[in-house]
Amino acid sequence: MIRTSVLHQTHVLVSREDPPQSPELSFKLGEKECVPLLKKCSNMEEFKQAHARILKLGLFGDSFCASNLVAACALSDWGSMDYACSIFRQIDEPGSFEFNTMMRGHVKDMNTEEALITYKEMAERGVKPDNFTYPTLLKACARLPAVEEGMQVHAHILKLGLENDVFVQNSLISMYGKCGEIGVCCAVFEQMNERSVASWSALITAHASLGMWSDCLRLLGDMSNEGYWRAEESILVSVLSACTHLGALDLGRSVHGFLLRNVSGLNVIVETSLIEMYLKCGSLYKGMCLFQKMAKKNKLSYSVMISGLAMHGYGREGLRIFTEMLEQGLEPDDVVYVGVLNACSHAGLVQEGLQCFNRMKLEHGIEPTIQHYGCMVDLMGRAGKIDEALELIKSMPMEPNDVLWRSLLSASKVHNNLQAGEIAAKQLFKLDSQKASDYVVLSNMYAQAQRWEDVARTRTNMFSKGLSQRPGFSLVEVKRKMHRFVSQDAGHPQSESVYEMLYQMEWQLKFEGYSPDTTQVLCDVDEEEKKQRLSGHSQKLAIAYALIHTSQGSPIRIVRNLRMCNDCHSYTKLISIIFDREITVRDRHRFHHFKDGACSCRDYW
Repeated sequence: MIRTSVLHQTHVLVSREDPPQSPELSFKLGEKECVPLLKKCSNMEEFKQAHARILKLGLFGDSFCASNLVAACALSDWGSMDYACSIFRQIDEPGSFEFNTMMRGHVKDMNTEEALITYKEMAERGVKPDNFTYPTLLKACARLPAVEEGMQVHAHILKLGLENDVFVQNSLISMYGKCGEIGVCCAVFEQMNERSVASWSALITAHASLGMWSDCLRLLGDMSNEGYWRAEESILVSVLSACTHLGALDLGRSVHGFLLRNVSGLNVIVETSLIEMYLKCGSLYKGMCLFQKMAKKNKLSYSVMISGLAMHGYGREGLRIFTEMLEQGLEPDDVVYVGVLNACSHAGLVQEGLQCFNRMKLEHGIEPTIQHYGCMVDLMGRAGKIDEALELIKSMPMEPNDVLWRSLLSASKVHNNLQAGEIAAKQLFKLDSQKASDYVVLSNMYAQAQRWEDVARTRTNMFSKGLSQRPGFSLVEVKRKMHRFVSQDAGHPQSESVYEMLYQMEWQLKFEGYSPDTTQVLCDVDEEEKKQRLSGHSQKLAIAYALIHTSQGSPIRIVRNLRMCNDCHSYTKLISIIFDREITVRDRHRFHHFKDGACSCRDYW
């Protein structure tokens, strides 16, 4: 025991110029001195003192101490990459750990190009990368995004034989997905011998980032079928986004139930995602309840709630939530004000909208962006103040974009203002609009005015540019599956029974005094054909399918990609009272809640 004690104290008795420790003992001493010093650091001042102490003790030559110095400085929240670089440059022969640490630090600091330069230096100095090198490097490529560099990195991975490492494969899936190369992303996934939950998460997130919502839900089903029942929180957030965009409320509820059973204490991001899902799937009450129960709300939570209330037409409630946010001491930003102005627009609160617009500038010092001007144009346009909207566009301090002119064009069509519509369309065509819908709206306005030559000319111009009209469709959720219908749909497997139900619906509608609004059919055809075309609108087919396959009294939820026409609106109001159903329809701008023959929009949309 005495001998051991002497051995452990020899460094005190011997001069530093000729230390007698073995390499193993030197490593232990370096670890014993270095790690506690660095663990105590909570800011750069303390770190610099620790660095000076390590230099004074002569421990920097120890690779363990040098590596930990670089890691602490590069990866800590309080660290400095400039200082980490100066330490790194003093290391004579940095290895893969040091290079990997520097790349991680650059990516953490959003200095992604520096991460790629560091990798290049690593290769030039002959340091062999390992499986920890590539996840960080691929993250850098994904953030740029730099798919060509990512493919070169992929080639290096294959060359080094690391292509079967699950962490590297997951990073490749994520990188290709974020760079929009979904085909290569899927190919990497398919080639995996062993998949983890993280592999599925990367693939589902990749599809979500590209808006491939139906594929997200399909992949979740495939994942469950392969026995991966315990999905990560990140997967469920992606699935919630898919449910939100598709209006798949039942599946969204299932995800919520899973989270409640398996995750203790949902964070504010997940809670906000749940609120957004319920609001955008038509369940305003549930979304509001979750919002009120949140222990901690942030700016995003308030923004989502205000925008959700706007979509449902509850503008005054949206303004009340905004007031609550201000009372909580949260400072609004430009995104919050977009939601506030939209709330005013959907509820027809013109004066309140103008007051909020001025308050944003004067009280909160937020310079209006083109999005805010777009909200104001929409607000005035919906209220029929077409001339005022046009004057606002002309007085803007920036050049109006296609969104503003498109908003004016849409309002002009709703309020039958052909002159303003022509001005808006002309400006859109000057901006080289590549949206067929712009030509279609103008063409429909000409059709309403019986100007058939102008209809033909506008349509010809559209086709000459190689543009084609995107067909309108409606999605309806039945038994946790989304069913898609287009107008005059004959391709659905159950189309025969759907059209039989449609006939029964129309027969009962006659007793309620329903008469098809044939002015909505903007074609030069006879009245009977107009009625036939109206009867086959996608929303009506979706309702018919839901009436067949859901129990009596259960709600019907529909999502459509285009604005609802007046005839479908009147039709659905009557269906809600005849069949005693609550029908929720989400079009491209807002929600309509039909119940007992009335709509929540109060015919203002």
